[in-house]
Amino acid sequence: MGTIGTENPDQGWANTRAWVDTGLPDGARVVAAERLRGGWTSQMRRLSIAGGEAPGRLVLRSFVKPFFVRHAEGLLTREADILTLLGGTEIPAATLHGVDATATHCDHPSLLMSLLPGDVRLSDEGAGPRAELLAGQLVRIHRVQVTAQTRPRTYEAWTAPDRVRVPEATARPELWRRAVDVIRRDAPEHRPRFLHRDFHPGNVLFDGEGDSLRITGVVDWVETSWGPADLDVAHCSTALALLHGAGSGMAFADAYLAAGGLLAQEPGDHLYWRLLDALAFAPDAEKVAGPWRELGRDDLTPELLTRRLEEYVRELFLRYG
Repeated sequence: MGTIGTENPDQGWANTRAWVDTGLPDGARVVAAERLRGGWTSQMRRLSIAGGEAPGRLVLRSFVKPFFVRHAEGLLTREADILTLLGGTEIPAATLHGVDATATHCDHPSLLMSLLPGDVRLSDEGAGPRAELLAGQLVRIHRVQVTAQTRPRTYEAWTAPDRVRVPEATARPELWRRAVDVIRRDAPEHRPRFLHRDFHPGNVLFDGEGDSLRITGVVDWVETSWGPADLDVAHCSTALALLHGAGSGMAFADAYLAAGGLLAQEPGDHLYWRLLDALAFAPDAEKVAGPWRELGRDDLTPELLTRRLEEYVRELFLRYG
């Protein structure tokens, strides 16, 4: 995520800052706060900490939009639990430093965590090698072992046949009707796994170039769920199709399988999961494009996103339908 700029710490988060200071080691305190670009659900700040045995830098997530404030207790409690769980795994997730999911002490529901190295990379240049690393990382996420006590909630679908909005300017209305018909069935049987549930390039940090390129962090664990690997693959595939074109979206499942992942064996079952995700972005995927444009992808206009989404749906039918 990119820096928006240094803030006046007394504008809208004085109580939150006091809560952060209280949880720091003796003698440590917040000396600077910078808003970060690229967030959609929440406001993100990078905090500089000095004095005592200061941790250096931390990241503060705060929910300020009314919808997310209403759901903050469940979302932030879930993320806190998941960060704790992942602390004993190979997944490069942040370390939890504190959570106030009900804004008992903070101005807004908030979670404090370590700052991970690296940055978000969304450019077309280098998209192929990054996708291969994304696929391998997702396989490792799906292998995270949980117990009955640590298992996350069962996944929730993000659209339904009667909620899909077809692009008004489409020249292929039959394609969209056919896609909606695919998700009218009951969900296919599947072997549930640990899912990130919002895994896409905007939630992954990279470092290095060329042969030294590597993933240094996976963020945003508020939607973590229990469900089919196909659904996580579908979500990342849709994002890649919107960012780089339908071909990139279609290639991701192959990269996931090549990295050792397992997907539904029946093409129709896999198509269901792919379209269940893709149709949630109709008609123009503007919701995700805003943060992506903040990170430099000014080319992602509503018109381009609509066209890419439609091309991607068409390619899914050509391969799986």
